[in-house]
Amino acid sequence: MKSLLSKFLKTILPLGIGIYLLWYFFRQMDESQLQQFYKVIYSADYRWIFLSLILSIVAFVIRAERWKLALEPLGYQTKLKNRYHSLMIGYIMNLTIPRAGEASRSAMLYRSENVPFSKSFGTIISERVVDLCFLGGITVFTYFLNTGNFSQLFEDIQKTFGTTEKNNLRIYIYLFLVLGAAAFTLLFFFVPSFKSKISSFIRGLFSGIFSIFKMQRAGLYLFYSFLIWLLYIIYFAICFYSIEATSHFPLSGIMLAFIAGSLGVTFTNGGIGAFPLLVGIVIGIAGNGIENAKAVGNALGMIIWSSQTLLVIILGVISLLLLPKPYGKESSEQASGQDS
Repeated sequence: MKSLLSKFLKTILPLGIGIYLLWYFFRQMDESQLQQFYKVIYSADYRWIFLSLILSIVAFVIRAERWKLALEPLGYQTKLKNRYHSLMIGYIMNLTIPRAGEASRSAMLYRSENVPFSKSFGTIISERVVDLCFLGGITVFTYFLNTGNFSQLFEDIQKTFGTTEKNNLRIYIYLFLVLGAAAFTLLFFFVPSFKSKISSFIRGLFSGIFSIFKMQRAGLYLFYSFLIWLLYIIYFAICFYSIEATSHFPLSGIMLAFIAGSLGVTFTNGGIGAFPLLVGIVIGIAGNGIENAKAVGNALGMIIWSSQTLLVIILGVISLLLLPKPYGKESSEQASGQDS
């Protein structure tokens, strides 16, 4: 029963929320806004979107190369193609089951390079900690650029989800947070196994942070991390040029939309529903002077999300088709070929 509930919370619930948000995304627009929404999508200059996808691929390759730096101190020399394929398979898995990508990524590297699952998984946890720090820094920077818009964003989210009589989602969220905090407190103090897992997680978190600085090339690792996030921001910003109405959008607004979209990806599988909705809200707030800014923002959010999701699916499927042979099989085939 516990296993069934855990599977439901990890898979069905996030997917259900995502589908609901996608339905609500279209439901919240009136007829004129829907017409503008489709008009913007049809008239967008997709050359800019194509360029953004190229930058995304470059970021994926750099991420795979960064992984090498974390594996080297453990004594493992791995091929770039195997790290890349493992990464992309992990990304496509994340579209179906949240956080399944990390485990899939480690499993694929074990399959192709014989790197123990626990060791490669530890490097991924460290990677996530570093990425979280970079995202936190970007968020702080964005906050100082958008002090007023930040508060306006939360007000608009509340208006979107919680102030109408027909929609009591805000009440449910508050109730969920209170009950969740109470349950966490009770479990932590009265269930030793739960407390042990949380303590182990916290130790692993700090261990992941400090392990970066134990690398021989820690500076290069951090530089790659900076480059990855810079490319993320650039590819996101480039998409604004695909629509005439947002081609002169201020940097502060672009950064706020980037943060909102990044948060949206964590809410649901691959950001389904949440990403375009949050990006649309931000453009509606910061898009002063843009006619029908809400519809334009929704269209741009949908273009960015759908193009990135399609890219991950295509590259992930290609990586599955080019799945490396199990470690040892390829080398044994080469050896037998030389003997013959």
